[in-house]
Amino acid sequence: MKKLFKGGMSIWTSDLITMAIAIFFMRFGEGLLGGARTNFFVDTLSLTGGQVLWLEGIREIPGLALVFIAALTMQVPIKWRASAWAAVLGVGYMLFALVHSYLALLVMAVFASFGMHGYMPLQPVLGMAMATESTRGRVLGSLASVGSLATIVGMGVLALVSGIFEMVSLRWSYVIGGAIILISAVLLARLPSSLATTRKKEPRMVFRKRYWLYYVLTFFEGSRKQVLGTFGTLVLVDLYAWKVWQISTRLLISAVVSLLLSPYLGTLVDRYGSRAMLASSYLLLTLACVGYAVIPVPIVLAILFVVIRLLIVLGLGLSIYVNEIAPPEELTPTLSAGISINHVTSVAMPIVAGVLLPVIHYSGIFAGTAALIAMSIPFALAMRAKPPAVAQMGAAPAE
Repeated sequence: MKKLFKGGMSIWTSDLITMAIAIFFMRFGEGLLGGARTNFFVDTLSLTGGQVLWLEGIREIPGLALVFIAALTMQVPIKWRASAWAAVLGVGYMLFALVHSYLALLVMAVFASFGMHGYMPLQPVLGMAMATESTRGRVLGSLASVGSLATIVGMGVLALVSGIFEMVSLRWSYVIGGAIILISAVLLARLPSSLATTRKKEPRMVFRKRYWLYYVLTFFEGSRKQVLGTFGTLVLVDLYAWKVWQISTRLLISAVVSLLLSPYLGTLVDRYGSRAMLASSYLLLTLACVGYAVIPVPIVLAILFVVIRLLIVLGLGLSIYVNEIAPPEELTPTLSAGISINHVTSVAMPIVAGVLLPVIHYSGIFAGTAALIAMSIPFALAMRAKPPAVAQMGAAPAE
């Protein structure tokens, strides 16, 4: 790949810049949707907290089938797979604007979810294909930073528009956001077809004993991600009646923090390894969830949310860990299998939480989540990996 910036420490290549721009448009569209999401469910569609939790669980169902979907598409170049799934995601979100019933919402959510989950394991594979052995964390962290910048723009636009034009329907957020995501699909299609190729043919499915720690940790990650992603916002809307501009502003601040610190966190993973950084992040996430459970102060909860979103960035260490222990041809199918395992719990947890919410309330949900995260720590400390002697993923030929 042709370097656009000279100097041994530069990570930016023409392909990586194209990838970064594609991620920018995808996260910009998702930023518009993320700021309006909870208010769209509660204010526009009049959903209850329990209905929102059931929705979150049902829309994760496509993740369970990802290992089989990936097996069917494994021989298609990764860039085309990524582009196609991004297009499905964009169209799915645009169709949200037509929803007027809970059943229709579930159908559209599942459709869009296929696009989101199909794309999920491909972004880190493409990113690591553009990195060297010593810059994988920095590259993935930089791409996360680009995503945060896009979220800042998306949230900022939503906060500005919703503040000035209060009567504008939130449905338009889904039309515009989905259309912007379609631009990312076009950009992903412009990447070289040879990117992230391997010498050996990729197996359609991979479940191996040597990846058991990855399977366990991604299983635990699924059990907490819906609580960290959905409940943190739902608490403020449901219990404290926060408006769109307040939620958008909080998400905007979170994105700014991630923009500034994500590359640094990725560099820390390169320097200290996935084991140390994942264990540290799990410990801090445990403490943050305890804070959510015991501190009924909205501004404190908003601050804890920013901390949680930043710590989640360190989850890139799991992808790097797999890249360190897996041969090149097993990287993508292993990550896809991990996402399916992840969704065993991410589907079940919101449903279980929705049933238990009237009994244990939000404080009980977060206390239970803290316990689950704490259980991840010893498994993270058990990780051992030696960097491979050869580059893991093939790169595109020089342009």
